[in-house]
Amino acid sequence: MEKNTMAPEHSGAAFEGRASELLRRMTLAEKIGQLVQTHTREDIVGPDLDAQIAQGLVGSIFGISDVAEINRYQRLAVSASRLGIPLLVGNDVIHGFRTVFPIPLAESSSWDLPIIEKTARAAAEEASASGTDWIFAPMVDIARDPRWGRIAEGAGEDVFLGRAVAAARVRGFQASDLESGKRISACVKHYVAYGAAEAGREYNSADISERTLRDVYLPPFKAAFDAGAESLMSSFNEIAGVPSSANPHTLRAILRDEWGWHGVVLSDYEAIRELVVHGVASDLRDAARQAILAGVDMDMMSNAYADHLAGLVADGSVPESVLDEAVLRILRLKLELGLFERPFSDENLADRVILRADFQSLALQAAHESMVLLKNRHDILPLSTTGKRIALIGPLADNRADLLGCWTIFGQKDEVETVLEAVTAWLEDPGTLAYVAGCPIVGEGPDNIPPAVEAANDADVVVVVLGESAGMSGEAHSRAHLGLPGRQQELLDALAATGKPIVGVLLAGRPLVIPRMLEQVDALLVGWHSGVQTARALADILFGEVNPSGKLTASWPRSEGQIPIYYAHKNTGRPAQDEGTRQFDEPFKSRYLDESNEPLFPFGFGLSYTRFAYTDLEVETPLVGSDGTLTVGVTVRNTGAHAGDEIAQLYVHDLVGSVTRPVKELKGFQRITLAPGEEKRLRFEVPARELGFTGAGMRYVLEPGDFKVWIGPDSTRGLEGEFRIGIHVG
Repeated sequence: MEKNTMAPEHSGAAFEGRASELLRRMTLAEKIGQLVQTHTREDIVGPDLDAQIAQGLVGSIFGISDVAEINRYQRLAVSASRLGIPLLVGNDVIHGFRTVFPIPLAESSSWDLPIIEKTARAAAEEASASGTDWIFAPMVDIARDPRWGRIAEGAGEDVFLGRAVAAARVRGFQASDLESGKRISACVKHYVAYGAAEAGREYNSADISERTLRDVYLPPFKAAFDAGAESLMSSFNEIAGVPSSANPHTLRAILRDEWGWHGVVLSDYEAIRELVVHGVASDLRDAARQAILAGVDMDMMSNAYADHLAGLVADGSVPESVLDEAVLRILRLKLELGLFERPFSDENLADRVILRADFQSLALQAAHESMVLLKNRHDILPLSTTGKRIALIGPLADNRADLLGCWTIFGQKDEVETVLEAVTAWLEDPGTLAYVAGCPIVGEGPDNIPPAVEAANDADVVVVVLGESAGMSGEAHSRAHLGLPGRQQELLDALAATGKPIVGVLLAGRPLVIPRMLEQVDALLVGWHSGVQTARALADILFGEVNPSGKLTASWPRSEGQIPIYYAHKNTGRPAQDEGTRQFDEPFKSRYLDESNEPLFPFGFGLSYTRFAYTDLEVETPLVGSDGTLTVGVTVRNTGAHAGDEIAQLYVHDLVGSVTRPVKELKGFQRITLAPGEEKRLRFEVPARELGFTGAGMRYVLEPGDFKVWIGPDSTRGLEGEFRIGIHVG
């Protein structure tokens, strides 16, 4: 293996000096080359990539994991080009590399920040050993519409939890002591408000207010940058008529001027070219001009910068100084990652790092903690491993690939155990288990519903494994109808008609609309798409080896007509829970005629095989100064017969503000483990600065006034107290 043994310089001043010296020596063509990112597939980019790299006309490549081939490209960049500037190698590593962890929405349901940081670090270990320098993650978009397929890639609907998860994943991805000796840069995405797409339709517009932008969609990005994130990806959507990759307000005024962030901005795939389709650029040349002036440093796949920046500089449309700023940011990132000193990767390391045993154990723990028990009538779960005949039914019961979930480019289905295999391994007598698929995930397929009913009639309990394929969530996979796909509801109807006890298992990449299913099953366990250890984790929970502990981080609607649905909504002038205003002899208030306002399952909800009681809420600081801390205590006791984990959640409500405030906002949570009969006194501390918002003048303010506070098991239940913020700041 080729290796440069020079120790990298870690001084920021030294990086600036080296970057500036390189910039001074660069031609205009070489500067533009640093702003170009391209795929390596010849069928996509053509046959000239080697020549372009050798001429210094490419700054980054992506979509490649063959270490020998990566080293070949790096050799061209380092040895054949005039200045020897190494390439940045990027890849989509959304929830694991070869060891695939639960999809991020599932993993956020663990509320376990140390585990989330560890899985990100494990993904970075495998990716770095495979030649990757740049991970296009985490996705930190707040998502309040489950029709949007990319809800699977984030932490759900809440700002406070989203901030915490964003920071944890950045810390994990950017760990400094990877076995490769190199370091990964996280690329936070998608900047900004991509999760607010109208109608939950991928790539759609996001028409939101400036206040909503600042209070809901920007904070997770700021948390990621505060945790050290060195790059971000601009999103496909527009906000109020301005596409993200041509938006100087978000890319320069907020990102650079307000926040003082100095990292690299990368466009999403062909996002600059799409400025023409949006209708704000007349052609690709105009798109290149708008994007570089707005603040996009690197162009992914549009060829806009490669083809047009030289001409734009020549005719004065773009000052060369604007290019220089972008090039300096990219050079600085390459220097900070140590690529000049260690451009090549060990071609034998991946075999030692990929699928390491400790990564598999971590994947199993993450899957255990991510799964959410939503119903358990008569404590039907956990199941016994003996003495019961089980019918295992459903299109996802003997399935490998779909358990991995969306965006698993490097995962291998052959490394995944099926639910059938995992359940069989738990049984003392495998002959007590009967399996029938029943129907495909989608489409008609062979009619195996009658054999499934026959198996159910012969069983003592039915375990039915239903849900989505991996390809039904993720990018470009929005759904208008969120019920069970295909004939799965028909299958469940037939099974319910047998009268047998039914344990429902849902594997999906988003919240689903399943009120009929909820009525038909005796227990409901959401296993999500939880990666390589999905099946083993499910079996461990079904048979009681593990007590489920996950809690939802996105509300589950009763019907699509409720969407968008989220707990931190506004009160309105005629809230649904009030009597309403009497008009025409009936109360007029904010409600549906044909549906409840309430979700099927609220944010923060999740059951356990044991039970927890909350008592003795005490607001220790009933008056909090502007620079003070709200302190609230509560006692949580395990009143059941099993050891278990509880996720205690603290919410507040600002009763009167200069602008309207949400009815509840999460401001703290603690994950604890309690033995049967054990109790623990929890103490929550919330800095007063966390209780502010974007005021009437579009500045962050903390206003004096009265607040309510709750601590409980989810966003709808809890013990209630009061406190007051005493001093105005703003």
